[in-house]
Amino acid sequence: MPFKSNSSERPIIESISPLAALPGGDLQIRGKSFVLGARPIVAIGGVAAPLTVGSNNLVVARVPDGTGRGEVIVSNGEEESTPSPVALGALLADSLHPVANPVVDAKGNVYTTFSGSRGQKTPVAVYRIDRSGDVTPFLTDLMNATGLALDRDGILHVSSRFDGVVYQATASGEMSVYVEGMGVATGIAFDENGDLYVGDRSGTIFKISRDRQIYVFATMEPSISAYHLTFGPEGYLYVTGPTTSSFDAVYRISAAGEVEVFYRGLGRPQGMGFDVDGNLYVAASLHGRKGIAKITPQREASLFLSGPNIVGLALTPNGDMLITTTGALYRVPVKVRGRQA
Repeated sequence: MPFKSNSSERPIIESISPLAALPGGDLQIRGKSFVLGARPIVAIGGVAAPLTVGSNNLVVARVPDGTGRGEVIVSNGEEESTPSPVALGALLADSLHPVANPVVDAKGNVYTTFSGSRGQKTPVAVYRIDRSGDVTPFLTDLMNATGLALDRDGILHVSSRFDGVVYQATASGEMSVYVEGMGVATGIAFDENGDLYVGDRSGTIFKISRDRQIYVFATMEPSISAYHLTFGPEGYLYVTGPTTSSFDAVYRISAAGEVEVFYRGLGRPQGMGFDVDGNLYVAASLHGRKGIAKITPQREASLFLSGPNIVGLALTPNGDMLITTTGALYRVPVKVRGRQA
């Protein structure tokens, strides 16, 4: 977007928070000389952005659809600022219904779901998006596909909150029952030994050994929607389970099944993932701002990415973050490498 450049009072961007966003997310931009007698003008990714706050030192801008390059420019009507970089989400697929994290296989294929409402039979349960961006149906004959996880052999496992079954699927899409009787089966995750953990949102975390013996691993407060599971670098199982509270927690469970609060203070925490440095990323709201929160190993939290309706995420080895919302899948070049289990 071109701006006039004929004044000496050039806007200066001093900080942007957060430095990553999806369309619909808000960016807080701080600096000076944003106003010269008229409301500031902000372009995000080359597209004019609507403002919710516009002052001389602070603007809050909403990321519009259709953004291109990852940069923010503020104009005071006469001068424009130097572009400041941000990481913006690019749409990979829409018309989806994910309810948890996407997963990425060794070939770079991304898997996500069309879960549907409880008891709804959808034409496609799981989609596969290849590296070129082509979206194809992968699994069809499955009700309420919910959690996704790959075992160490790269075999996809899918939970169904409808029938309490965890299914497994070959690369060609042939599906079979892996374990059943998991209650309202939602989040699933594998540990480094290849044992599977399944969250029954009514209050139980099950452990299924490689020979498919079933154990009650831990019990927790029930969730109104789902448990989301992921393993941290030190072998703890991390769990979120949204309740009616706006001050929910991320829990972690030791190998002995002992449950403790890792961090409390999130609104509706859902899907999670770790980076190579041990930082945890959680789809949630933090201090009233929706998006993805970053929690350090020292349990310090900040908003990492802004965006609405986020339910899950996956960090790739090349530094991208794949994000599922309630209706779409995005890729964001955040330059943070994901931890490989």
